Amino acid sequence: MRFDVILFDDFETLDVFGPVEVIGKLEGLYEIEFYSEKGGTVRSSQNVRVLSLPLAEIGGQGIVLIPGGFGTRKEVDNEGLIHAIGRIAGAAQFVLTVCTGTALLARTGLLKERRATTNKMAFDWVVEQDRDVRWVGRARWVNDGKYYTSSGVSAGIDMTLGFIKDRHGMETAERISKGIEYVWNRDQDFDPFC
Repeated sequence: MRFDVILFDDFETLDVFGPVEVIGKLEGLYEIEFYSEKGGTVRSSQNVRVLSLPLAEIGGQGIVLIPGGFGTRKEVDNEGLIHAIGRIAGAAQFVLTVCTGTALLARTGLLKERRATTNKMAFDWVVEQDRDVRWVGRARWVNDGKYYTSSGVSAGIDMTLGFIKDRHGMETAERISKGIEYVWNRDQDFDPFC
């Protein structure tokens, strides 16, 4: 199955590579690829450069990851990107967002009347992107149907392990957590940074 990551300049590095590390431990199950609006090199807030394909090349019904980062502040007003995210997320089998990446998904309207969460330090700003979402302030991550949304940065790792637990079982999620020497915050309903 495809695991497609949507990037933009000034994305948060751990929002992307935490979940990618976790998914990558399921060797042979997921094919990971990086995309951006026009393709080419995209730079994180920490100046990590990633070569990406154009969003127009995403196909199929895989899994989509939308990270956050300071770049979301500009991208929420990028109508072309929001339209593309709406098209891609609407067709995806699952959509995972980390941090303020939830703001980009909220702008598409796909989260209306659904439960979701985001980074607690940017919570009020993200809520402004769509007040019809049922925002959950205390959650580390939320699952509503095919949508998984998480709090900030490292919470994306917790959410991705939760996603793996839901899809492949607790034993697999715990094996991955142990393998990457990560203390998994399993309580999705409580974010200690709330």
